[in-house]
Amino acid sequence: MSTPAPVQQKQTSTWEMYRSIVGIGAFCALLIVTVYTATAGRIADNKVRFLNSAIEQVLPGVRSTVEVSLDANGALIAATEPANLPVFLGYGADGELVGAVITAQGMGYADNITVLYSYSFDLKAIVGHKVLESKETPGLGDKVELEPHFLANFEALDARLNEDGTALANAIVTVKEGEKTEPWQVDGITGATITADAIGSILNQASSAWLPVLEREAREFQPPQSTEE
Repeated sequence: MSTPAPVQQKQTSTWEMYRSIVGIGAFCALLIVTVYTATAGRIADNKVRFLNSAIEQVLPGVRSTVEVSLDANGALIAATEPANLPVFLGYGADGELVGAVITAQGMGYADNITVLYSYSFDLKAIVGHKVLESKETPGLGDKVELEPHFLANFEALDARLNEDGTALANAIVTVKEGEKTEPWQVDGITGATITADAIGSILNQASSAWLPVLEREAREFQPPQSTEE
């Protein structure tokens, strides 16, 4: 009885392997682009709704907003395209200026922290605050979003300007929990000192940059006329 001859297996050439890998890669890339294109509009709409909801939380009474930016001379103008860290003027039902809402960002313990806060022109104070994005340690750094005593800092955090209106009269700083003695100080959180310090620094830097120009020009700023009928 004769032994069957071994079956010869066809060897795959390098070119065929390369072509297959490229084909799979191209298909995956096409799939990613297709999914992104199909969901980009929905993601953008969700971001807008989230931002509008956050603005209403930090500046109750606002009925409309206008995003603003600075021109080459540092003057306040209506923004022509959305910014990564937008700034808004908020208006009430009768068109009166209610306040300003500022988005700001800075480094926390683990990563950048993005916050949204409101400023009252009448009180010369920060009157609302919300963390928009944070990757701080759960149970520690995220206390800046939950601790009642910390959130109470932003019911009327002093942010008045100096006499000539060019800078904050007093730098906004975070102090150790229980050691707040001044209205421009942020009462910190024991166990989350780095994150709490970061919040104070973020508010100080953004307010130093924006409040002088907002105080100088926001009341006379003319919002663009709506084209809606």
